Amino acid sequence: MVSRVIPVEPFDLVIFGATGDLARRKILPGLFRRFASGQMPEEARIIGAARSAMDTDSFRQIIRDALQEFMPSSAKTPDLVDTFLERLAYVTVDAMGSAGWEELAGLVRKDVVNAFYFSVAPSLFGALAERLHSFGIAHDNTRIVVEKPFGHDLKTAQALNNSLAAHFTEKQIYRIDHYLGKETVQNLMAIRFGNMLFEPLWNAQFVDHIQITVAETVGVGGRGSYYDQSGAMRDMVQNHLMQLLCLIAMEPPSRFEPDAVRDEKLKVIRALDSVEPHHIVRGQYDAAEGVASYREDVDNPRSRTESFIAMRCQVSNWRWAGTPFYLRTGKRLSARASEIAVVFKETPHSIFQEGDGVSEHRNILTIRLQPNEGIEMGVTIKEPGPGGMRLVDVPLDMTFADALGPDVEDVPDAYERLIMDVIRGNQTLFMRGDEVEAAWAWTDPLIDSWTARHDVPKLYDQNSSGPVDASALIQRDGRRWRDIRT
Repeated sequence: MVSRVIPVEPFDLVIFGATGDLARRKILPGLFRRFASGQMPEEARIIGAARSAMDTDSFRQIIRDALQEFMPSSAKTPDLVDTFLERLAYVTVDAMGSAGWEELAGLVRKDVVNAFYFSVAPSLFGALAERLHSFGIAHDNTRIVVEKPFGHDLKTAQALNNSLAAHFTEKQIYRIDHYLGKETVQNLMAIRFGNMLFEPLWNAQFVDHIQITVAETVGVGGRGSYYDQSGAMRDMVQNHLMQLLCLIAMEPPSRFEPDAVRDEKLKVIRALDSVEPHHIVRGQYDAAEGVASYREDVDNPRSRTESFIAMRCQVSNWRWAGTPFYLRTGKRLSARASEIAVVFKETPHSIFQEGDGVSEHRNILTIRLQPNEGIEMGVTIKEPGPGGMRLVDVPLDMTFADALGPDVEDVPDAYERLIMDVIRGNQTLFMRGDEVEAAWAWTDPLIDSWTARHDVPKLYDQNSSGPVDASALIQRDGRRWRDIRT
């Protein structure tokens, strides 16, 4: 299969925080891949902006080193890298002052698409937005991209929304969540709304429950000071897992257009019941041989912040009444894996005897986000060979690398796709302000509740599936978690 690359309009993309880790690891390598694929027009330019004092040649060397470090050799050639780097410029800018802004204003062209990527701390969003206007850089066709965390709670999210709204309309603001740019996440919508097979079954009458898992093998690493103020609930559930839940549970939009899709996602968030304390399990990874505990990693021996959380959620509407959604995410677990599992109900009556094979047969649609992106449908068949009618469950597997051939490697990663969507002016895969606020309005009371109870996270072994209590959470309902596997 040969992927079809559609060039975008000429653009100037300004990356604030261009010397930071995200820009070096994801944004600039992603842009290089789009350039190498032929999607970036010759007139496109990328302008790095940061407080570090350097010239354009020094910035280009930083990005050359980043491409060398974070991209495979097969994806680049020296000539291609040199041509890409010629499109880069750099300006030293003081986000809280006036230095560098006049120079930036002179570089940004007004006759092409302008996009400004705020790859900086949220505390700088308002200052950058204000200066883009006060120095005459922004105009009606300007787009700004803001990274998570978008607020620490509802109050701060509202303040951020208000600070951006003072200078930009909602149609100019792109709140990025890289999970929504993953190929498999978008394929989830294609499966649901492009196939007659699934949508009639996508409801409480046929679906027993849904599991959403995002498991990581790494600890908090160098993010300890940030993470201990946020935890798994704020860092993962409020945004990434919430977005996945919305895409699974939403009603079919009238059209595949930004506001139509986001209207339906917002309805899901507003239909979420509050979660009772006994339906939430919080955990912290314990020390292991030669590996620090969570509290040692964050240098806080009394920390009550969770590195793991599991919960049972309920969407109270006609489609999903009575069907639980089980969410879990954590660090230092046994495998790195992200998946959504739609577990269908058993057949109403089995014509087969208990001795015919597996006593419980369920169709399970599994959407793997990472690693090995793909979709798998579990079905029950007769076990081949003599011996009568013996049943066995087997997967109908559509791993993208197998089904789509070697060209699947050319499929853009999440950041590549989302940045190109910004240039196109397509907000479908970006969060709207009211959507972010609704998610915080649901999240805040849960955090306030366990804070008021002085809840202490349960310790769990590293390289495990999390606290024992998380298994009990789902087993009380007569169900079990799927194995965390790569």
